[in-house]
Amino acid sequence: MTDIPMLSRHPELEPFAGDLALRMDNYAAARARLLPEGGTLSDFACAHKWFGFHRLPGGWVYREWAPAADGLYLTGDFNDWHWTDTPLERRENGAWEIFLPGDTLCHGARVLTIVRNGDVLTQHVPLYARRVTQDWRSGSWCCEVWDDTAEYPWTDAGFVNTDAPLIYEAHVGMCAEEHRIATYRDFADSVLPRVKAAGYNTVQLMAVMEHPFYGSFGYQVSSFFAASSRFGYPEDLKYLVDKAHGMGIRVLLDLVHSHAVGNTLEGINRFDGTDWQFFHAGAEGDHPAWGTKCFDYGKPEVLHFLLSNLRFWLEEYHVDGFRFDGVTSMLYHDHALGTDFSNLSMYFTMNTDTQAVTYLQLANDLIREVMPRALTVAEDMSGMPGMCEPVADGGIGFDYRLGMGLPDLWIKLIKEHSDEDWNLGWIWKEMTFRNAPTIAYVESHDQALVGDKTVIFRLADAAMYTEMRKDCHSIVIDRAIALHKMIRLLTLAAGGNGYLNFMGNEFGHPEWIDFPRPGNGNSFQYCRRQWSLVDNPELKYEYLNHFDHDMIHTAAYYRIFDEGWPELQWLHEDDHVLGFTRAGLLFVFNFSPARSFPDYPIPVPAGTARAVVLFSSDDWCYGGFGRVARNAPEAADGAVKLYLPARTATVLRLEQA
Repeated sequence: MTDIPMLSRHPELEPFAGDLALRMDNYAAARARLLPEGGTLSDFACAHKWFGFHRLPGGWVYREWAPAADGLYLTGDFNDWHWTDTPLERRENGAWEIFLPGDTLCHGARVLTIVRNGDVLTQHVPLYARRVTQDWRSGSWCCEVWDDTAEYPWTDAGFVNTDAPLIYEAHVGMCAEEHRIATYRDFADSVLPRVKAAGYNTVQLMAVMEHPFYGSFGYQVSSFFAASSRFGYPEDLKYLVDKAHGMGIRVLLDLVHSHAVGNTLEGINRFDGTDWQFFHAGAEGDHPAWGTKCFDYGKPEVLHFLLSNLRFWLEEYHVDGFRFDGVTSMLYHDHALGTDFSNLSMYFTMNTDTQAVTYLQLANDLIREVMPRALTVAEDMSGMPGMCEPVADGGIGFDYRLGMGLPDLWIKLIKEHSDEDWNLGWIWKEMTFRNAPTIAYVESHDQALVGDKTVIFRLADAAMYTEMRKDCHSIVIDRAIALHKMIRLLTLAAGGNGYLNFMGNEFGHPEWIDFPRPGNGNSFQYCRRQWSLVDNPELKYEYLNHFDHDMIHTAAYYRIFDEGWPELQWLHEDDHVLGFTRAGLLFVFNFSPARSFPDYPIPVPAGTARAVVLFSSDDWCYGGFGRVARNAPEAADGAVKLYLPARTATVLRLEQA
């Protein structure tokens, strides 16, 4: 049987050694099929360098892959939109090509591809379009020919960031406070400085790949090689990435290779007239919950398209990796809709899409081949074994998976239980139960969509509208602010091996996210970030922002994620007190809503001389009451005695004898 190194680290998977061996055999077979004469995945992932529009000496060449089409034509400004005046010639393996001499085309020229199947002609945006724009009057989309010979003046040579990720998830279009769609340069010039000051070392950008429906949050991609024109030009996105690198900040793209929009004009669906060019044929190619199209990962041509897409974004835009969206949906034939992964056998059944597993392995190996320092994160709620193990060891190759159960934990607690009834043992188990390196988070964009509420809004509700001034004393707001700080600190310190925050939630951005649509009068009221709230010194949002700043900087300075797991020191359900250590720091939480403890003994590791208070959520600057002194309690009898005010958390540095 194939040797499977990951079994030595996960002996519980021994009963499934045959399935893991098949996973490795499938991967080896796929590489052999894609690279019959050897070579590298990078050599294979070059479709974007051949297909699409490319400027050559003496003119432009345009190539397309449409194996089932009977004819292809190029139409646009250059031929007064005469559909069939400019035919392409059929080449081998379903490829089509045309050379347009001289200045027939120019940079920025608007074009579409006309595809003929029998007597039927249909319009399509070219598959490898680098820029796709929408006419605001008609609503129709077209490709703008983009000259790929001009080099952007990058200044990020030698950029490296290998620190554990502190991720700032962001949507460029909604980063401005004004009622409008913001731009890449808006984000680069106005938001990146905030991200840097806050201490985050990674930006995760949503909705960059072109998508026809703005309200999809970018999760219904139409043009995989085009940076969304809503936010500016390709050079503007490069400016953003370059500026981020200059600040020491990584840039991850939210990557959607789990499905594609079903549109035919703007999307890749039915480009050659069939429903199986890129996707599974028939009902198998339709996602039953999302109304989108599902890729056929078993076709070499689909792998060529998707792997080339990864290489393109890494090389063309210098991004530092990807957060793979919808991995759970990819991994299972039923897309894990309603599946309860209650035992390990659930991962190794006929329901598992082994071709999708192989694609994810190929993708991770290609990414490391192109950019060894790149970072990949899987949005997988199923907990597939080996998700973050090396491909060579039998794994799928990701660096991290998202801790998607943690937001559900906090929402359930806040909605269903008063905080005096929270079970700390259950919270601790959920925080520390993980089978792979995990990005912990309290809320991402998912928890802030219309119809839902952010954590601060769940805690404070309508009082946020009237009681957030510093000169207003509110029991409701005091509780909300106290728990907001504690929940975020506990999640960061115990919940994973990295941390994620959605743009604005660090200061308790109120309300929800709702994109402009007919149902809300096409309003931008909830599709923006109200930075003026945190910048206003008269409002309490400033308190939450200060706390998040110090929490993030402390995690980075003490490198808490270098130590994989927190170590529990104390948990007392009746007192509602929890204490644990990580990377030489002691984190102590008193979740009791009413009981404060003046000299509460918290056990500390052997050899500890004292515990130096770094900060407390009760500090004045965080909207607390200033009850915790900046002192250094001495250890005695294996414990330190601390003053623990109600609903507070304290962070201390342990010093050895």
